[in-house]
Amino acid sequence: MLEINKIRLNKENVIELLKVKNFKYAEEKINTLLILDEKKRQVQKELEDIKADLNIKSKVIGKFMKEGSKLEAENAKIEVANLKDSSKELEVQMVEKEKEIEDLLLSIPNLPHYSVPKGKTAEDNIIESNFGEIPKLYDGATPHWELCTKYDIVDFELGNKITGAGFPVYKGKGAKLQRALINFFLDEAEKNGFSEVQPPLMVNEASALATGQLPDKEGQMYSIPLDGFYMIPTAEVPITNIFRDVIVQEKDFPICKSAYSQCFRREAGSYGKDVRGLNRLHQFDKVEIVCIDHPEHSYKQLEIMKQHVESLLKKLELPYRVLRLCGGDISFTAALTFDFETYSAAQERWLEVSSVSNFETFQSNRLKLRFKNQEGKTQLAHTLNGSALALPRILASLLENNQTPEGIKIPEVLVPYTGFRLIN
Repeated sequence: MLEINKIRLNKENVIELLKVKNFKYAEEKINTLLILDEKKRQVQKELEDIKADLNIKSKVIGKFMKEGSKLEAENAKIEVANLKDSSKELEVQMVEKEKEIEDLLLSIPNLPHYSVPKGKTAEDNIIESNFGEIPKLYDGATPHWELCTKYDIVDFELGNKITGAGFPVYKGKGAKLQRALINFFLDEAEKNGFSEVQPPLMVNEASALATGQLPDKEGQMYSIPLDGFYMIPTAEVPITNIFRDVIVQEKDFPICKSAYSQCFRREAGSYGKDVRGLNRLHQFDKVEIVCIDHPEHSYKQLEIMKQHVESLLKKLELPYRVLRLCGGDISFTAALTFDFETYSAAQERWLEVSSVSNFETFQSNRLKLRFKNQEGKTQLAHTLNGSALALPRILASLLENNQTPEGIKIPEVLVPYTGFRLIN
């Protein structure tokens, strides 16, 4: 959530930055917000004046009573009663105005970083770097969904029977490879300073609101209305909420956490080749990294997180590229995002496997996540997160890129985790 005082001081700049994100109602919403803010401040001033007057007149009543001036005291009591009534009315108005302002702020996306390129779709993203050679497959190579059936390692039909489309069942060496990837990612995160946590798979409304899933992505989350819970779309949500309503110590920066979790997304409106096999699931496994850092150092930390993701892809021997997302493709909550894509040789296309983002103070303002600086003043921290990594498309790329006539080769770095070198 944007900070109202910064909007007040930088109105035109805020509007221009929101336009980089192609936010249609930038001018209209910011103008409405500032009008509401001005009305709220007027009400607040009236309320403060009345409370000051109340304080004075309450003291006067005591003075009149001591002097025996009963009539003056009674008149003063009437004035105090009237002021209290006015005060109650103004307090109600304050609550209403604050609620209107908060609701409006919740509908406005984060401001993009100055380096976010202009653009409307994924076609306008900038390719920052490429690594690795695109593999050349043998003539009989097939996409991963056929490999999953051939080697009986992922059963899409069985998952459809048990639950529905997008809920596959991993079997045999497929299940072991999945577990191997999870353990490998967690071990690498720990080596790089990310402390592991195991969070809940469900969160309450306050947690979903704090990280920006509500109200922006409400239609994408599975909900449990009876209990007021939401299934997590990513471990980012519960990990970041560890710090909700917390004042952290500046000396502890950067605070870095990692977690493995299953993730749940409705993926409403998804269809076609992009959802085939493991390309897009409703339930999937992911290892997430989250950092809380000082505003002056958060972009350095973003680079460290990027390097961590790159190191995983290099060790898995997967060709990848890094994209800087344009204004039209970046998320509602992010200030700057880098996407990582691996090349799927059998599908002959790039698959997104990670996003690494800096949210600056957008989440921490909702979270009320603060720290005390060296001057003793309380200020908002910056939050960052990244996929390190999401498993479905990593698995798809590994299966397709490493297939041979003899079977599917396991990357050397995973052999200690799998206990086998070949799926055949």
